[in-house]
Amino acid sequence: MRFGVITFPGSNCDYDAYAAVRYDLGEDVEFLWHAESDLHGSDMIILPGGFSYGDYLRSGAIARFSPIMKEVVEFAHGGGPVLGICNGFQILLEAGLLPGAMLRNRSLRFACKYVNLRVETINTLLTAEMKRGSVLRIPIAHSEGNYFADNDTLKMLIDNDQILFRYCREDSEITNEANPNGAVYNIAGICNERRNVFGMMPHPERATQKILGSVDGLQFFESLKKHYPERVSA
Repeated sequence: MRFGVITFPGSNCDYDAYAAVRYDLGEDVEFLWHAESDLHGSDMIILPGGFSYGDYLRSGAIARFSPIMKEVVEFAHGGGPVLGICNGFQILLEAGLLPGAMLRNRSLRFACKYVNLRVETINTLLTAEMKRGSVLRIPIAHSEGNYFADNDTLKMLIDNDQILFRYCREDSEITNEANPNGAVYNIAGICNERRNVFGMMPHPERATQKILGSVDGLQFFESLKKHYPERVSA
């Protein structure tokens, strides 16, 4: 399996994603520059975290128009798996590949800490190796992670089982206090209806080794690797 990690001006988690794939997962991976118009035969695309184009206008708003995003959109529409992490999630929202929008954290402050995520569905390439209802310890680092969707969109996400993760307490209970940014319904990650485009605010690539404070993030990459062939051919 060949991964492509896109680097935009201002990306700062591209090397973390690259290292997680290459050294922790043991798979082939290549950096893809934002000005290119070729995905170089990638089987899986990762849009990493950071501050693409300085987050001018709003997070992801300018990156959405990068030349390589045209290729990413076509890749996704063709069924190719795409994972957006933090700023990558914001870019996917701006590109219309995922529903909803991102607002400033309700605290109006940058949030950087470990949080607990409850797995809401295992019916995706990203979560197939997890257990529904299990709790993962993954770090966040963002100022605009307050996911918003109107009532109709939220109902669609719930009815279609498109919510990947929700912020929770360590005992898996969903509470307002466990919500680090004010996201509607405590949503930390979602997928599209076709279940091949994934967006999440927490950083699994920063939780793949014990020295980092958690190895729970490795499950995301292991699931992608193990279930890629069967999910794409299904």
